[in-house]
Amino acid sequence: MNIFLWILQILLALMFLFHARLMFSPQASQVSQMPYILAIPTPFRRAIAAAEALGAIGLVLPALTHILPWLTPLAAVGLVIVMAAAVVFHIPRREYTNIGLNLILLVLAAVIAYGRLVVAPF
Repeated sequence: MNIFLWILQILLALMFLFHARLMFSPQASQVSQMPYILAIPTPFRRAIAAAEALGAIGLVLPALTHILPWLTPLAAVGLVIVMAAAVVFHIPRREYTNIGLNLILLVLAAVIAYGRLVVAPF
């Protein structure tokens, strides 16, 4: 179970880092594929990007260095909250593919939080 959680933590961290980079400095080609980026005010969008990036780092770094490893499940819980807010944001916009992806990421982050708190803590 520990190896599964590590793989999941790394993949989820990469996914959130990639999305945080897109949210922090969107390019014109990315905006055409993800129009919701411009619907979010710039300061709030950058705050979301920072939360995603810090959450991604929190999924891996504390567990990897064994410095405050209890932060890893807390980072996962924070990402669950961010994804729940993203689902609420996308529902009125009827962006169903984004809702589905957000729900998948929410469940994966919840699995990490549960796994690191209960099943395989550090």
